[in-house]
Amino acid sequence: METTMYVGTQFTIYLVNQPGVLAEIMGSLAAAKVNVAALALMDSGEHGALRIFCDDATAARNVLGKSSERWTETDVLILELANRPGSFAEASGKLAAAGVDIHYAYFSGGRDSERTVAVFKVADPTKAKQALAEA
Repeated sequence: METTMYVGTQFTIYLVNQPGVLAEIMGSLAAAKVNVAALALMDSGEHGALRIFCDDATAARNVLGKSSERWTETDVLILELANRPGSFAEASGKLAAAGVDIHYAYFSGGRDSERTVAVFKVADPTKAKQALAEA
């Protein structure tokens, strides 16, 4: 499997479900020239959880410290995969075969891009990296 992998920082921003809240956060990141490489937005009633992986965690942290009241950060496994059918399935299958518990995952997409960024929140990043390196 043609993969670059490393542990990176994911930010989870808790948003009130109101028009403009997402645009404000994303606009603040864009104004600071922070590139969001992958994101997922989930709804949980009155609030949403925006999960993002950025190219520059320090810059993202600075922006969030000024523009958002409720956010957390956590380590996640980052895989840079070939952007082709089956890449994500292959990676998640290898993690499953090694008994790695995947709490959640998401990835970026782009039809014209050769690579995609996959984000995996796993119970054991060391075991996950080992399983993928051996594959």
